[in-house]
Amino acid sequence: MIVIFGSLNADLIFELDVAPAPGETLLAKRFRMEAGGKGANQAVAAARDGAEAAMVGAVGADPLQHVAVGQLAGCGVDMSRIRTATLDTGCASILVDAQGRNQIAVALGANGEAAADQVDDELLGRADWLLLQMESRPAEVAALLVRAHAAGVRTILNLAPAIRLDAAVLRLCSLLVVNESEARSVAGWLGCGDGARALHEALGIDVLRTLGERGAEAATADGDCFVPAHPIAAVDTTAAGDCFVGVLAAALDRGDTLRHAMQRASKAAALACTRSGSQSSLPWKADIDAWVPATDATV
Repeated sequence: MIVIFGSLNADLIFELDVAPAPGETLLAKRFRMEAGGKGANQAVAAARDGAEAAMVGAVGADPLQHVAVGQLAGCGVDMSRIRTATLDTGCASILVDAQGRNQIAVALGANGEAAADQVDDELLGRADWLLLQMESRPAEVAALLVRAHAAGVRTILNLAPAIRLDAAVLRLCSLLVVNESEARSVAGWLGCGDGARALHEALGIDVLRTLGERGAEAATADGDCFVPAHPIAAVDTTAAGDCFVGVLAAALDRGDTLRHAMQRASKAAALACTRSGSQSSLPWKADIDAWVPATDATV
């Protein structure tokens, strides 16, 4: 089972031909509101790929809470550890241009009240993997990493956004997942190179660095691996990174090798980019199994 500790948001999505420049007001072609937040996105991605998942976080006592949790129950995610906070539900404003590129501003709101003690000892004892991101208070993330390490639970930390954690805490992770900009931040803290191998050598843990349209690389004690991305015509890249991480976690939870998990996660993320939306774009297991990217059709 995968326990996910992280954010739950209501995403306000504006589709435009181009993103506005500073001081400019543009009319959006379309607007929609749907569930988001890195934690909830990754929980839905993992559950849709067949994992048993439990979501731990916080929402506000406001109408947006129903938006934020709207997709979780439908894919079987355990929602019993989601707390109602005093602050409003977290919210993201997402601008998507005609090329599928996005600009995102996030207000954490109730996510700032999510606490490590919501992952009780009974739940932690049932977990095979603990999946975390950085849209929660860093102290709570660190506390959970310490507890999970002591309990022998494997952990995936998606350091997004790149909020600094002590190197000693990072070394408790089983797998650190970063994109290129996040890798540069970690490298700056550690005084090392920003490639997966350099970060692995500095921290002594498995490191996976996503490379956008170029793919993803990983470095472990057993060696390095690289998985290319599938070239696609992107419709909307929102939540693609979360799709990758959630499906990666689901594959690892099933016992797949890291390389195979990366290959499946890359395929799922590419498929998500061909669809509009946040959680609505996340594929189900049958979709991932059946989808044959154009570049794979003759293989």
